[in-house]
Amino acid sequence: MNHYDYIIVGAGSAGCVLANRLSENPAVSVCLLEAGPVDSNPLIHAPFGFSMMAENKKINWCFETVPQPQMNGRKGYQPRGRVLGGSSSINAMVYIRGVPADYDRWAEAGAIGWSYEDVLPYFRRSQDQERGEDEFHGTGGPLAVSDLRYKNPLSHLFIDAARQLELPANDDFNGRSQEGVGFYQVTQREGRRCSAAAAYLAPALGRSNLSVITRAQVEKVLIKGNRAVGVDYHEGGRSVSLQANREVLLSAGAFQSPQILMLSGIGPAEPLKAQGIDVVHDAPEVGQNLQDHFDYTVIRRARSAQAMGYTFARVLRAIPDFVRYLRRVGPLTSNLAEAGGFLRTSRQEPVPDIQLHFVPGIVDDHGRKMHFRAGISCHACVLQPESRGSVTLQDANPRSAPRIDPRFLSAGDDLDRTLKAARLVHRILDAPAFERVVGPSLYAGGDANDDELIDDIRRRGDTIYHPVGTCRMGSDATAVVDPLAQVRGVQALRVVDASIMPTLVSGNTNAPTIMIGEKIADAIKTAARASG
Repeated sequence: MNHYDYIIVGAGSAGCVLANRLSENPAVSVCLLEAGPVDSNPLIHAPFGFSMMAENKKINWCFETVPQPQMNGRKGYQPRGRVLGGSSSINAMVYIRGVPADYDRWAEAGAIGWSYEDVLPYFRRSQDQERGEDEFHGTGGPLAVSDLRYKNPLSHLFIDAARQLELPANDDFNGRSQEGVGFYQVTQREGRRCSAAAAYLAPALGRSNLSVITRAQVEKVLIKGNRAVGVDYHEGGRSVSLQANREVLLSAGAFQSPQILMLSGIGPAEPLKAQGIDVVHDAPEVGQNLQDHFDYTVIRRARSAQAMGYTFARVLRAIPDFVRYLRRVGPLTSNLAEAGGFLRTSRQEPVPDIQLHFVPGIVDDHGRKMHFRAGISCHACVLQPESRGSVTLQDANPRSAPRIDPRFLSAGDDLDRTLKAARLVHRILDAPAFERVVGPSLYAGGDANDDELIDDIRRRGDTIYHPVGTCRMGSDATAVVDPLAQVRGVQALRVVDASIMPTLVSGNTNAPTIMIGEKIADAIKTAARASG
């Protein structure tokens, strides 16, 4: 079958939502294309397994950035999911929405219909909240949101240490207030990962009107006149064309949705011409406005058999832990980033400006640098960074990686806030609760002066995996998509993923991306009903 009503490019957090919701109508045909394989790797489904997928190129794009001047010329690392479920199949499963002001800011900037009041119903619709339904949370939705089944004793010490510093406590970061320290809720169902593929795609696979094609990398959108009419994709050494009767929906993420647009001739005219690409629509902002959360990790040694990692104590516990996991309990149900918080770096800040993720183990260089000793880590990122980067083409080859330039720490007070965040983390780890457990830092410690800490931030800081913004949504003529996610200048083409976010949300981006999928799916179905 070469004709479908809707062709969805990318089976990630938004693409799986679209596939499910659009195929609910048996009268329409839907095709979902994914460059990676099916999500059969057992490490995907056992929550603890995410710590072992940082460099698995079978299910991870393993992108790199261009050298970053503010990071001593280093290339940053950008893991992204290349599998059914996309990055929701390899992430830490933390369920965070951000704060109402994030979405109100979108609406004020021209993303009409995207205020917090507008998006909250879609968050609730998507959710199956283990704690039950209230004004902020929903039940019965596809996405399971639950409390952790296992909480490491060291994570409890982190909560105790924050309390000793008189930092506020919070048991629901997605409720009335985000500020405080507590345990994260996770996208898990009965101790297993609930990715977008598990939540939305798996229940729909039996529908005769839904086709899912894996290992199919889209090369470009086919455009006739000013209308998207299909896609070309690469599969098994050959190029295949599919036609879309109604719409093409790009859900390839903040790096690859703009890449596919540019390969299709939609983007800044002169750079496209320089790559030998025929310009279909001159859209200068495609690939611009890249935003991401720059992360700095404080790592301390620890005197505790509870620390997760490559230690003799953990090896001895491996078999008992696995046996417990057969009943979906114990450490292997942990997402490791169990506790954290949203805090203010000074009393002058009106709202939290940083986020923490505490890990009862050593996480160094995205987990790629091994340490055969016990330790703990605490990540800190600035929630509303001022730095802006870009995604451009390396060349006109669809199988080349995009050229990713976040320009981390290049604007405003991003570096100063990161420094303050590092100081606050050291204060927490120096609190009495950790006195008998936590040892010296592996790198710059709390006694380091500002210059030494800044040098360490530049040497080791990197992304915490929240890229957005490269196909900015708005009502102005320069926005890449309008508030219905329709690409300006081209009919029957939408971008539906984190790339349309005008600005970063204050926290992890998976739940907001699923919300985007829900909201645009609803808009598409409403438009289809209106047109008869």
